[in-house]
Amino acid sequence: MVGGSTRCALLGDQIAMLLRDNGWAGIVINGSVRDSAEIEQMDVAVFCLGVSPKKSFKDGAGRVGGAVHFGGVEFRPGAFAYADCDGLLVSDEELMA
Repeated sequence: MVGGSTRCALLGDQIAMLLRDNGWAGIVINGSVRDSAEIEQMDVAVFCLGVSPKKSFKDGAGRVGGAVHFGGVEFRPGAFAYADCDGLLVSDEELMA
């Protein structure tokens, strides 16, 4: 878990391509990304704290299925995230059908 650190990137162009190819609209990252110019050209939204050229270690320290808290927001499984260039909104209910 990075906890908001920007010392290394949690996502690069290869993972962003996987997101895009699997139909993800976007991802919210409490950390940095790399390959930002390439990711900017993809049809996938990425919200992050910043950019870093340094890769992260792949040590499997992540977890799946639990709530996470950062930026004053609780992200729970099953919640809906809506975003544009101005920011991000999280809702327990689907706001757009």
